[in-house]
Amino acid sequence: MKSDKPCISGVYPHLAYWNNEGECGTGAVVPWAGKLWVVTYGPHCVFGSSDKLYEITPDLERKTRPESLGGTHANRMIHGETGQLFIGCYAIDSKGNVRAIPRDKMPGRLTGNARHIGDPAGKIYFATMEEGLYEVDAKTLEVREIIRDGNLNEHPGNGGASAKLPQKSKLHGYHGKGFYSGFGKAFYSNNGVHHPRVESDPTIKSGALAEWKPGDADWTPIRICQFTEITGPGGIRGASDPSKAPIWALGWDPKSVILMLNDGGEWSSFRLPKTSHSYDGSHGWNTEWPRIREIGEKDYLMTMHGAFWKFPPAFSKADFSGIRMRSSYLKVIGDFCRWQGAVVFGCDDSAQKEFFNKRGLKGENVSPLNSNSNLWFVKEPDIDRLGPALGRGSVFLREDIKGGTLSDPMLSGGFKSGVLALDHKTPAPLKVELLKSDGRGKFEAFETVELPANGSKFVKLPAAEWIKVRPLSDAKSFTAHFHFSNPDARGAEISPIFDGVMRAGSPEAGTAALLRSLERKSAKLGAYAWESGGKKISALGAYSLDGKMRLAKDGGIDAEKVKAAAFEPKGITYDSDSVLVVEAGRRYRLPRNPLYDGKSAFGTPRLAREIATERDLLNCAGTFYELPAVNAQGFAKIRPIASHNLKIFDFCSYRGMMLFSGISEGAKSLGNPRIIVSEDGKFALWAGVIDDLWKLGKPVGIGSPWHGASVAKGETSDPYLLTGYDKKTLKALADSDTELDIEVDVDGTGLWVKYGAVRLEKGKELVKEFGDDLKGYWIRFKSSKPCKITATLIYE
Repeated sequence: MKSDKPCISGVYPHLAYWNNEGECGTGAVVPWAGKLWVVTYGPHCVFGSSDKLYEITPDLERKTRPESLGGTHANRMIHGETGQLFIGCYAIDSKGNVRAIPRDKMPGRLTGNARHIGDPAGKIYFATMEEGLYEVDAKTLEVREIIRDGNLNEHPGNGGASAKLPQKSKLHGYHGKGFYSGFGKAFYSNNGVHHPRVESDPTIKSGALAEWKPGDADWTPIRICQFTEITGPGGIRGASDPSKAPIWALGWDPKSVILMLNDGGEWSSFRLPKTSHSYDGSHGWNTEWPRIREIGEKDYLMTMHGAFWKFPPAFSKADFSGIRMRSSYLKVIGDFCRWQGAVVFGCDDSAQKEFFNKRGLKGENVSPLNSNSNLWFVKEPDIDRLGPALGRGSVFLREDIKGGTLSDPMLSGGFKSGVLALDHKTPAPLKVELLKSDGRGKFEAFETVELPANGSKFVKLPAAEWIKVRPLSDAKSFTAHFHFSNPDARGAEISPIFDGVMRAGSPEAGTAALLRSLERKSAKLGAYAWESGGKKISALGAYSLDGKMRLAKDGGIDAEKVKAAAFEPKGITYDSDSVLVVEAGRRYRLPRNPLYDGKSAFGTPRLAREIATERDLLNCAGTFYELPAVNAQGFAKIRPIASHNLKIFDFCSYRGMMLFSGISEGAKSLGNPRIIVSEDGKFALWAGVIDDLWKLGKPVGIGSPWHGASVAKGETSDPYLLTGYDKKTLKALADSDTELDIEVDVDGTGLWVKYGAVRLEKGKELVKEFGDDLKGYWIRFKSSKPCKITATLIYE
């Protein structure tokens, strides 16, 4: 980028945008008329808001357009015939002139545009998040209402002579996302539902994929499920030949990601594994806008459930090969594009409201005082250098299945390791046929697996593009769950970008601070700092960081609002060699580095905080974890990111960055540009982005589900985290002979499946190195006899 402004891991702090709403997301980013155009959104703004339309020059100067009206908008489309970009409620011509459609003329949260079916050269469709549908004249911007937005009242007297006035939709769900046209129809998706249990249950039937054709009064459902992106090879410009071009629709359910293909006017269904569960939630709020978009490479880029994917633009019935997971990521992304040699991601970073994402581990006074977010500039090859590829998903999940029923195909292509967990509750043996395809032909059987009555098996999978599963006889409560991964090439060495952050166990003096993003008026990060010298802790007072990355003493900020972010976590206990967390009445254990006990000379270090909207980051006992909101099954679906030996006191998000406090005294002389030193030289912070955490190194750990525990016959241990770790070894020792069953929660919902068993001889330590087929979310043990036992897991 041609800019002399500070840049931190691809984030330019001066480009950050703020609003007065509970969230400040990036709805759309589009290169047009020699500039980059960006529109932001608040959470539920049907008419207007403090959000803006921004114009960014090639040298990264940002202009706030005076035509800005605000709203909750994520739509964008280039209309070739009139040479205009439609983005939000704005039309921008080829010279950068902006016209705005008044919000009272087209109310609603604008989620998508589509090419017109009858007059594509002269008109364009707009769809809203509450199922509204409008037709707009591309030249005059005259608006015609087709389906009334669900936020509005019905037209008065909508009956008799006025019965032809548009009515509100009766389509299942709400929270619209995708919109596209082809085959003489417009296709629309939503991913939410109004239900009293959305705060805690992500399995409620939610969302829809639907269609409309001219003359229809409402959407017609195609499939009731949570759907997001709808697009095709034409992407942001729409289909050049709408009678032939395929259409792709992305969605998900409790089992997996769903990919629907419309080729020739007929829909077919595929499944992809999920990387992250922080996008789950039956209200649909946790996803923002997943996209499939051209980025100037052979393959398109797809974002879905925390993974970057290669998506082939030729994906069709004739050739459904080539989808590949590239990496996993932590940012929350609303849109992206290729611009000036980089992929620009528009993010949803720091929300003032945490909505349903509340828990006892973090408190409620830690969010930013005003919402803010930013763009993230990434070189295309660096997309492959983020988190390792990890995918989990089911094609059947606790389902009663008729014999011969064939599953949807599950993507297997591109993964080096694949394991299929099969389980059923049928009171007779069950044969299960596995079939594979290369994506260019039919599926052929390659293995038949025989399960014992009420039994299970873990099956290592061969290389294949897609795999289907078919029970050969009726099956009760049948599950077929896939776990895919690629090798984690990271070692244990921490990247030099973290040099200067204090190390656990080190006696070196340093500074620490409580951190909080402040009001929009100042647009600063507030810090209340202390320094250590020997055994003495002294207050340094209030500091602030601004968009020019100037860190200075600042008596003008409200230090009490910063100090209010201090919190004593609830529901966590540091045992001798593991961490016990209790959430929603359920017990979970994590590995523990003995250098960490949840305490610090400066006070209680930050344990959990929202760094990207509607999911938390947990820094616990030497490992960072991604922690989904409770409405996305919370702790049960936690995922390790990286292990470290950093002594971080606090961390927070600000202007799209992630900031640490807990900097060593000697950091100022290291010359690390990530260490931001205050003007008085007494205080410092580390600056990066959340996806820098992958550079800390692979997740490792040691811990014991049982440590010298006296257990009864048939007693099970607490669940101990299994997912996301590489090489696994069990060490077990008991004071009497016993058999130890090894059980795995294969999908994180409490679906415990027996993996195997080991025999322990009295007083003799057993050491067992597990193979690559031990995959799942949690592991636990069960003893066949009463004994005193230690069972320790070592992850390397």
